[in-house]
Amino acid sequence: MDYNAQLDAAIDRLHDEGRYRTFIDIERRKGQFPHATRLRSDGSEQEITVWCGNDYLGMGQHPVVLQAMHDALEATGAGSGGTRNISGTTVYHKELEAELADLHGKDTALLFTSAYVANDATLSTLPKLFPGVIIYSDALNHASMIEGVRRNGGDKRIFRHNDVEHLRELLAADDPKRPKLIAFESIYSMDGDIGPIKEICDLADEFGALTYLDEVHAVGMYGPRGAGIAEREGLMHRLDLINGTLGKAFGVMGGYVAGSAKMCDAIRSYAPGFIFTTSLAPAVAAGAAASVRFLKTAQDLREEHQQQARVLKLRLKGLGLPIVDHGTHIVPVVVGNPVHTKKLSDMLLDDHGIYVQPINYPTVPRGTERLRFTPSPVHGSGEIDALVGAMDRLWSHCALNRAELAG
Repeated sequence: MDYNAQLDAAIDRLHDEGRYRTFIDIERRKGQFPHATRLRSDGSEQEITVWCGNDYLGMGQHPVVLQAMHDALEATGAGSGGTRNISGTTVYHKELEAELADLHGKDTALLFTSAYVANDATLSTLPKLFPGVIIYSDALNHASMIEGVRRNGGDKRIFRHNDVEHLRELLAADDPKRPKLIAFESIYSMDGDIGPIKEICDLADEFGALTYLDEVHAVGMYGPRGAGIAEREGLMHRLDLINGTLGKAFGVMGGYVAGSAKMCDAIRSYAPGFIFTTSLAPAVAAGAAASVRFLKTAQDLREEHQQQARVLKLRLKGLGLPIVDHGTHIVPVVVGNPVHTKKLSDMLLDDHGIYVQPINYPTVPRGTERLRFTPSPVHGSGEIDALVGAMDRLWSHCALNRAELAG
């Protein structure tokens, strides 16, 4: 077996399909975001504006967060020193879990090294806690949820995206005595559409199912205290488990689930992804706790964020570009071809200093390849003007269709 030839063939397939992923080396500079410096392959530097970051509110450079991290670093050093069970639980971890439980109105929360791990570890552990459980998963759930459901070895049902009637049909067809769990998201990150939380909770009540909601792209940004879409709609109390991230709107890193004391106790006791993983560094936990605490009262920042998203969508619509608009902060412009998407991304970066990563299959279905812009409160009118002008010129240059809006 020529293993190198097999590797070459696998990589060549990605190049041929126009979806080989290229990492862009950037250096963020405190106080200057969304501006950053790109290191080119020839060693030269280029000043760029980041338009595809997930630090949605700029909290990764907020003085409150940085000071908390500095203080914890000076007090405790770098790493946690172990897993949560073996010397890796500190006052910083407990403080962060308490802040998150309070945010979501739950008994407690459980920290993981990322929201991906939190989803994977939790969903793959549920059959150990509820033998015979059937998991009903939205067709467009994040890869971490899909992986967790797939690895748990139990039965699963995939319902059409946001299709409550299809979910009802699947629930009604199964044994009413079997345990059930419905897993779905509040904001789906590729189109920015919102899940029917109330309707799914109604079905869960009717069929005796647990509910698992991924709020990764909503925490910090929606609701009176930034707990997400479920808080905005007054539905947090109807959800059994809420998953969130600390690496997007909160600007640090890590993930979590929040739920009842018994549920979280069982997960921490049975989930290998929690038990055998070194815990977050105390400085990271301290910064995340400071960010969560700050954003609970930062409604003005949330409103500014939404305003910038509305402005950008309005400006792009004015150009006739095919954007998807579901009323959230996600701004996708559908190109529909992986080669054109990559070309647009490259030209925006090389010629205009605008960094937006192409999103291709398998992240999105073939034929819906896109550029996904993520405006923030620190993207001002100058940055928006530059982006809109560049998109107008390059869209014409590539002779792409402006006739129909994607949504």
